[in-house]
Amino acid sequence: MFLPLSGLRVIDITSIIYGPYATQILGDLGADVIKVEPPEGDATRVLGPARNPGMAAVYLGSNRNKRSLVLDLKKPAAKEALWRLVDGADALVHNMRPQKMAAFGFDPDAVMARNPKIVYGGLHGYREDGPYAGRPAYDDVIQGESGFAGTFTARDGAPVLAPTIVADKSAALLASTGLVAALFQKFRTGKGVYVEISMFESMVGYTLVEHQSGATFSPPEGPMGYARALSRQRRPHATSDGFICMLPYTDKQWGRFWEMVGTPERSAEPRFESIAARSRNIDELYAIAGAEVIKRTTAEWLDALRAAEIPCGPVNTLEALRDDPQLRAIGFFRPFQHPSEGALEIPDSAFRFDRQSLPVRHHQPRLGEQSREVLREAGLSEAEIDAALFGDA
Repeated sequence: MFLPLSGLRVIDITSIIYGPYATQILGDLGADVIKVEPPEGDATRVLGPARNPGMAAVYLGSNRNKRSLVLDLKKPAAKEALWRLVDGADALVHNMRPQKMAAFGFDPDAVMARNPKIVYGGLHGYREDGPYAGRPAYDDVIQGESGFAGTFTARDGAPVLAPTIVADKSAALLASTGLVAALFQKFRTGKGVYVEISMFESMVGYTLVEHQSGATFSPPEGPMGYARALSRQRRPHATSDGFICMLPYTDKQWGRFWEMVGTPERSAEPRFESIAARSRNIDELYAIAGAEVIKRTTAEWLDALRAAEIPCGPVNTLEALRDDPQLRAIGFFRPFQHPSEGALEIPDSAFRFDRQSLPVRHHQPRLGEQSREVLREAGLSEAEIDAALFGDA
């Protein structure tokens, strides 16, 4: 299978989730991703269950289709080795603070002066030209600063952090998009590109897609916050034996739902007769619907709603996903034999090309597993490799 980024080499100086998840997507798409790690390795190597030291579950989740090279960038020989890699790379991606990359000597101006055709991806916490530039940033902090946690305050009266690292992963998806676009521009123009993607600004834009609301207009035409999403009644509906999520949305879908529960006259009520009217009365609408849903079992509701072509689904636990009929039918959890970690299950990527899932071309590497291999490919002699890997500061 020819992959879209086959033949491209990416130097990946990232850690934790934001950077590694973005570069894993590039690797899934075919790029040769060289994961450059410090001697202690990516911090996620020790997060979660593990069969062997340095190969924990969180690391395994965002580092497939990569090769690992250990370089201590405090040492001159290691820096020189990285410069040799820069000479032959299509992209360099990092998620360090800008001042730290500059201290190592690998700021965008220096790297692009050395290789004018390279894509330099700066995955920062905050844009580098504002007062927050250079601050450390982690998912918890960005969920709060971006307004994302504050949407729970608007709904429930107190902020909440989502039980998933939504800022890291959402920003990573945007970063991979920006990096692919920059690579496209590089090949179209023959010139390198410096592309910056920042977590804070990414998550503010993400949160405001619907929640900018009335403030979209100048002057504002109403308050901020999308009423439907902020309704306290917008939640999984309790059935007589569990929970379901459902969303009648169109006039026809709500009409079918009201018929289903024996109150077809509600379709003609002014407060529910159109999408606009329902959005103004969303709390009442969802409260009435919830009071009907609890009267039947989950299975009864799913059968009836699906027959009426009303979007619905069960509320799966994490464990239940492994037995989900759709995921089972498409082989979403892909068995993979890792050379050191044994049998693994790898969730499928988001993409299929020509109806084929993207292959897992390379296992998640052990720390420094391909160090010599990568440096030989960059043209270093064995003595230079020894100096880069083991030389004194």
